[in-house]
Amino acid sequence: MLRNYGMDSDKMFGAGMASILLALVSWAASRGLRGEDLARADRWGIFIGEWAPTFFALGAAMRVEESTHPEMPRQSERQHERDRSFSEFSG
Repeated sequence: MLRNYGMDSDKMFGAGMASILLALVSWAASRGLRGEDLARADRWGIFIGEWAPTFFALGAAMRVEESTHPEMPRQSERQHERDRSFSEFSG
């Protein structure tokens, strides 16, 4: 289903890595905070960090789907077809 919207396993794995990076940046930015601000920053960092396993699980599931259903085009192939049909249409 997600492949119909242009998502693939590589994008999901990238989103998982971005989530980890964003959690680390959030932690680093909160190092000077105190009290309630620190608690809020900690909760925000944990919230962002919890996205990573979800993205990695979706990436693994999509990788399995991509290997078992190769007939479905990847995003880059669909984009190439759209670009080609657009150029044929426009001129």
